[in-house]
Amino acid sequence: MSPTILRQGPYRFYFNSNEEPRMHVHVKGPQGRAKFWLEPIIALSDYRGFRTHHLKEIEQIVIEHQKEFQDAWKKHFTG
Repeated sequence: MSPTILRQGPYRFYFNSNEEPRMHVHVKGPQGRAKFWLEPIIALSDYRGFRTHHLKEIEQIVIEHQKEFQDAWKKHFTG
């Protein structure tokens, strides 16, 4: 199960259930996909297809919604 946490512009932010325990968020868009760590700092983990300007735009969205993503992670994975 991959619950959608946020849709903004062409991007869908979501979690993959039963994945590694370190807090992170996935993003998918028409150009590609990426994964961002949410702790201890926001950092790009990996990506495919996105150009640098897309990654910068996505990172800004992650920064703006970091608390929301972290709260959703805790709710999803710990109940």
